[in-house]
Amino acid sequence: MEKMLTSPQIIQLPKILDRRGNLSFFEDDNQIPFAIERAYWIYDVPGGEFRGGHAYRKNEEFIVALSGSFDVVLDDGSEKKTFSLNRSYYGLHVPKMYWREMNNFSTNSLALIVSNTKYNEDDYIRDYNNFCALRKSL
Repeated sequence: MEKMLTSPQIIQLPKILDRRGNLSFFEDDNQIPFAIERAYWIYDVPGGEFRGGHAYRKNEEFIVALSGSFDVVLDDGSEKKTFSLNRSYYGLHVPKMYWREMNNFSTNSLALIVSNTKYNEDDYIRDYNNFCALRKSL
């Protein structure tokens, strides 16, 4: 693993306003800091449930609330920070090696997530104590 880790950040996306409806977009590394290899979305999350509860060794993500709202809680092993996503014209860049949980989903919320790697189960860190130990070794 490389030693340099970047910090999570909210990125505002281009917003084209039109009386017929607004449009926002992102294109690979023009608006976000990586080339997109995979996209998936989370929807119909029952009240009180959460998603995530893992970190990635290599994978980075960009998360957008296309509809509704939800919180993304990021943990670097010593500090937690909550990002509330509720606008479709900005998103959260989640670098590798951050423990991620998503919660407080509003009714009919839709989360779009794009990542810089294809799905690889071996990239997941699903044990929090293991994550903390790996993070300290960086």
